[in-house]
Amino acid sequence: MDNESTLLTGQRLSKQFKGLLAVSGVDIEIAEGEIVGLIGPNGAGKSTTFNLLSGFLKPTAGRLTIRGVDMSGAVPEQVSKQGLVRTFQHGSYLPSMTVHDNVLIGCLGGIRSGRVKTADRRRNIDDAIGLFGLAGHETDIARNLPHGLQRLLSMAIAFAARPALICFDEPLTGLNQTEVAGTLDVYRQLTSTHRMSILLVEHNMRAVMSICDRIYVLHHGEIIFTGTPDTVKTSDVVLKAYLGEAHDI
Repeated sequence: MDNESTLLTGQRLSKQFKGLLAVSGVDIEIAEGEIVGLIGPNGAGKSTTFNLLSGFLKPTAGRLTIRGVDMSGAVPEQVSKQGLVRTFQHGSYLPSMTVHDNVLIGCLGGIRSGRVKTADRRRNIDDAIGLFGLAGHETDIARNLPHGLQRLLSMAIAFAARPALICFDEPLTGLNQTEVAGTLDVYRQLTSTHRMSILLVEHNMRAVMSICDRIYVLHHGEIIFTGTPDTVKTSDVVLKAYLGEAHDI
C-alpha cells in the first residue's frame, strides 16, 4: 500500500486481559477513501481490535499510527482529534435530545470545528441529516425514533464531525433490506464524494462482501486472512474458521 495514502496503520497490536490474550499481533492498514471490513466468528476479537484502533483500549503491545502520528495508548479524545470517529453497537446518540441537536454535537466535535463558520456548520448539519434520511425528523427526540432511524442517527453524528476515518460497529443490525441498501449507498458517497475512509465491523456478510474494498478476517484474536471479497469467499482458511457459525459468506 502507498505510504502517502495510508491513513491508519496497526502494527503487531496485542491486548491481554490478565491471563487471556484477546488479540495477538494484529497488522492492519486503511488507505484514504477505502472501505475495509473486519469480520470473524463470534469471539474472534473484533470488538477488542475495534477498541484498540479507536483508543478505548490501550494495547499491551504494538503500535497504532493515524495520519503518520503515533497514537499507541492515546485516549479516545486524542484519537478523535486525529481524525478517527467511531460508532457503538447499541447506539451513539443522546436519547433525550432532538435529532438536530445530536447532529450538532457531532459537528461541534469535529477536528476542524473551531475553524468552521456558523453558516458552514449549519450546512454540515443539514448535509448529515439529509444524507442519512433524517429530513423531517429534526425536532424528534432521539429515543422516540424507530430503531432503524436511531441507527442512522448514530451514523449521521459520526459523519457530521467530518472525520478522515469512520469506524462503524455493527451499524446494520436491525435494519431492513431497504434500509441496508440505502445505507450502503451512503457509504459509497462518503468515500467517493467526501473522501472519507470506513472501517466496517459487521455480521451482515452479504453487505460486507458487496461494499468493502478489502477484508481482514479475525479468528482467535489473530488475522488469518486478508484480501478482496472474492478471495475471502473462496478461502479455505476462512471457510474453516466459520464452520458451525450461522453466516453466509
